Amino acid sequence: MEIRELNYFVTVAKYKSFTKASEALHVTQPTLSKVVKSLEKQLDVTLFHRSARRSELTDVGEVVYGQALKILNLVEELDVVLEDVTHLQKGKIKIGMPPLIGILFFPKMIKGFQEKFPGITIEIDERGANVIKDLVATGELDLGFVMLPADMEEFHVIPYTSQQLMLIVNRSNPLANKETVMMKDLKNEPMLLFSQDFTLHDCILQECEQAGFTPHIAYESSQWDFISQMVEHDLGVAMFPKAIAEKVNPKEVKAIPIVNPSIPWEIVLIAKKGHYVSHATKGFIKYIAPNYAI
Repeated sequence: MEIRELNYFVTVAKYKSFTKASEALHVTQPTLSKVVKSLEKQLDVTLFHRSARRSELTDVGEVVYGQALKILNLVEELDVVLEDVTHLQKGKIKIGMPPLIGILFFPKMIKGFQEKFPGITIEIDERGANVIKDLVATGELDLGFVMLPADMEEFHVIPYTSQQLMLIVNRSNPLANKETVMMKDLKNEPMLLFSQDFTLHDCILQECEQAGFTPHIAYESSQWDFISQMVEHDLGVAMFPKAIAEKVNPKEVKAIPIVNPSIPWEIVLIAKKGHYVSHATKGFIKYIAPNYAI
């Protein structure tokens, strides 16, 4: 059995067509059919239900497909390891970060890193922190910037920055007359939250619960500027990290510190424990946190 045979088989399974797979692989259809038949003969199984229009995996084919993907992924990881060893100045890092973190920190952060390591490519995936954690856990992302909490047993958790949450309200709201607010002051306020794939969503709900009430959620969004505009139109109140709260329209909206207790917005960089960490990824971690080593 050869890697080429597994690759051809997986490609047919993905396209469900020998014709489309042969085009994707840049081989003739007879060649592709011959390779797959050879694999079937070696395994003594039938991998596909063949028809004029589609080629569907058999039950045995499904099992072989799952194992073939694992093998091909291991081969790809081997290529990455070897590339790191032989090309220390080249590499690719896949980093996940919520939009808020990207807006506040990424441009300055990445400018300095790429000036130092111009040969390393960075691919950014902007999602909510809860989704980012899942993608780092499955190995789809190398690193992720997320808000605490994070599973210390599953991830390397590298501190990055910390700010306090602030309430933003329309200036016509009576709360705008206060210099500080407590969570209990928000009991009867309609709230504008980040969507559920953001850790900040869960954090705010938890703080409301600890203050003794269940919030009335008026709207949810993944965009801070949209939420800010909703506050400008007096459709509810919201909570932003201090650096974002400072970006709202001060003529229409007031940002007020939350006290007793204050609510931290702690940002960390996470990497999966027990997973291979490329030299490029280690270089990024060292750039972000010089005293932290994986």
